[in-house]
Amino acid sequence: MKKVLIVTYYWPPSGGSGVQRWLKFVKYFREFGWEPVVYTAENGEYPVIDPSLEKDIPAGVTVLKQPIWEPYHLYKAFVGQKKEERMIMGNLSENKKSSFLSKVATFIRGNFFIPDARKFWIRPSARFLTEYIRKNPVDVLITTGPPHSMHMIGLKVQKNTGVKWVADFRDPWTAIDFYQDLMLTPVADAIHRSMEKKVLKNADAVLVVSQLRKYQFEEIYAREYEVITNGYDETDIQGEIEPDNTFFTISHIGLMNKDRNHPVFWEALSEMVRENPVFGEKLKIHFVGKADSSLNPVIDAYGMRNWVSFTDYLPHKEVVTFQKKSHVLYIPASNVFSAKLQLPAKLFEYMAVRRPVLCIGPEDSDVAFIIKESQSGYVSDFKDKEKLKQHLNLLFSQYQNGTLSVQPKGIEKYSRRNLTQRMATLLNNLTGKG
Repeated sequence: MKKVLIVTYYWPPSGGSGVQRWLKFVKYFREFGWEPVVYTAENGEYPVIDPSLEKDIPAGVTVLKQPIWEPYHLYKAFVGQKKEERMIMGNLSENKKSSFLSKVATFIRGNFFIPDARKFWIRPSARFLTEYIRKNPVDVLITTGPPHSMHMIGLKVQKNTGVKWVADFRDPWTAIDFYQDLMLTPVADAIHRSMEKKVLKNADAVLVVSQLRKYQFEEIYAREYEVITNGYDETDIQGEIEPDNTFFTISHIGLMNKDRNHPVFWEALSEMVRENPVFGEKLKIHFVGKADSSLNPVIDAYGMRNWVSFTDYLPHKEVVTFQKKSHVLYIPASNVFSAKLQLPAKLFEYMAVRRPVLCIGPEDSDVAFIIKESQSGYVSDFKDKEKLKQHLNLLFSQYQNGTLSVQPKGIEKYSRRNLTQRMATLLNNLTGKG
């Protein structure tokens, strides 16, 4: 059987969205003639822990682990964070206290830990994997980022061994939403961009997760890019669970940062509560996952505190149950320059559990295209309060009439098994081993 070696920082017991993509590819690779080998950190600084995901690792899969040193304990001590508190990667500029120390720490992170805080793992990992591949040949090496230090590992290993190399970008590098918040000097910015272009130039194939991201990468460096989206796993969503119709529940799953906290959402809901007492009696809003402290003053400003509840984190299995018990699943795009390029992985699972998706974001985005194509929900722009209220009123009316449901069309192409088949075909073409 052909062998593929996957370099990924996020791996069970890590939880969260970053681990799902390659865990699921590994789960199904053998069905399509590829034996996966995984290389990961032995002691990573994961934002959340979810041991339940370990059930998806196929029996007998080789998982190579090497220790990693990360400076996050120094960061925590510097900003007064407790040692046991977990870091929310990509969100360091959104600490609860926007203090001078946190800004200094963000500056240090962006300018001295390039491309990221896992930079100290690049050389030892490249040495280890070079030796491993010489003794245990593989057909393809795959690196997935962020963190983009994984791609720098791939660059070195490819140079040392000549192995075919695929760089998978779950998120962009210099085009990531918070890149401008890192307070980079011109020198640091130039180093980031130079590293990025070396990866894009030298990888034998580069993967991105959406069509508009592909166009964005083409502007950074002109070459061929492959689009393989995220998706949903049929085995995760088996079984019917009906929502509790006592309340009309709107749920958001995952990280809620300040750029996703849209005042129009709270303004529309507060008006509907005042205009329709029955709506006010039935409404419940749930946030599952890390939520930025900036939500609280906005919630209070619109008088919505009594309708909102927060759950810090749930294992993935419980998340799916929570989705099924909800009436509407909420996706707020980040209100940043690249909003229309965002394609959150949660969308595919939202569609698969057959609950209406309510999205606030650009109507010409990848998310909007998929929602409209699949007929799985509604999209309104960041400032279009009236359209948002129309969607909410329609959904609430269907809830009252017992007709609130969707039957998304054509989403089978987003199943993890079918996506893995596409990935295997790409690897076959790359290696000439069909």
